[in-house]
Amino acid sequence: MPPKKGEEEQAPTGAARFGRVKNNLKMGVVGLPNVGKSSLFNLLTEQSVAAENYPFCTIEPNEARCAVPDERYDYLCNMWDPPSKYPAYLGLTDIAGLVKGAAEGAGLGNAFLSHIQKVDGIFHVVRSFDNPEVCHVDDTIDPVRDLDTIQHELCQKDLAYVLSAVEQEKKDVKKNPTMKLSLTFTTVMEKVQALLEANKPVRDGEFSPPEVDMIINKLGHLITSKPVIYLVNLTEKDYIRKKNKHLLKIHTWIKEHGGGMMIPFSIEYEQNLWDARADPAATEALTAEAKSAMPKMIVQGYKELNLMYFFTAGEKEVRCWTVYNGALAPQAAGVIHTDFEKGFIKAEIVGFDDFKAVTTRKGMAEAKEAGKYRQEGKGYRVVDGDIIHFLFNPKGGK
Repeated sequence: MPPKKGEEEQAPTGAARFGRVKNNLKMGVVGLPNVGKSSLFNLLTEQSVAAENYPFCTIEPNEARCAVPDERYDYLCNMWDPPSKYPAYLGLTDIAGLVKGAAEGAGLGNAFLSHIQKVDGIFHVVRSFDNPEVCHVDDTIDPVRDLDTIQHELCQKDLAYVLSAVEQEKKDVKKNPTMKLSLTFTTVMEKVQALLEANKPVRDGEFSPPEVDMIINKLGHLITSKPVIYLVNLTEKDYIRKKNKHLLKIHTWIKEHGGGMMIPFSIEYEQNLWDARADPAATEALTAEAKSAMPKMIVQGYKELNLMYFFTAGEKEVRCWTVYNGALAPQAAGVIHTDFEKGFIKAEIVGFDDFKAVTTRKGMAEAKEAGKYRQEGKGYRVVDGDIIHFLFNPKGGK
């Protein structure tokens, strides 16, 4: 069924308000050194990025992507069994470990913080495991202290950026007699500055729609306006038994600092599971005790970036096409090819749940017979999981 009127027009909240309206967004993996960032990145992307046990192993950011797990996509692939299959992907960037004083340049910090400015969301990896063989940059395990350190450094980097933007705006006004500082600009900058000076991220502030637009236009490289998912790295033992002495404190800190999703996981467990992938008996033994947390990380990272996807399905190909949540049908068509958007005529659509409920074989005949296959025009907002066939004029509607 098409979305109800009213549901279509809900504006994004929280960090999603400030997101770029693009379909190739990336999550950055952030944290102190030796918390498990690069090891997690390696497992998520099945790469072999160096993950040595010393603070600045990763200097230049590593970029890759990982497939978004989705049973709907698997269902369509199994039904059609086409020669070409393309899942949705989440872009990932492994960013070197930050340390206290990074905003002032400690540990190559300014370069690392600049890398964070270029991503669209943050996986904040927090260490909550003891291991004498893996040194901690501050010698002791204290996740709340580490959370405070990272948040302070991100806020300080943003504060310097905001102050610089304000000075630049004042200079531009002085150069042009027809310009003046708007009240909205002044109000927004004061509100943002006050938040950052209090070590509070911009995404937690209350802003009107015009103020949000001002932040997007004038402060497009803020770090603390980005969505954050907190990934808490435990020992395998703690992960399996679902207990750790630091979890409650971490959860409390997150609630007191704007909220956000917390996902406990264990690099130790995930690595053992990956190493056992060719051994069905060993894999079954591990998954009987606990399930991998990585699918949840990927799916939630995708959602936090305010992304979704629709399907095209047929004899030759089943494919997920990523769009920004709220995309209209012509915009979705343009993801496939710009000509589809320019010459858009209409979209033939069936929701995945409707398709699965009425279909027993590949093709759209049963969906049409059941009245689930419909036509939508230019004003239709695409829903996550729609199966779409676009009709367009190759001459661009001329």
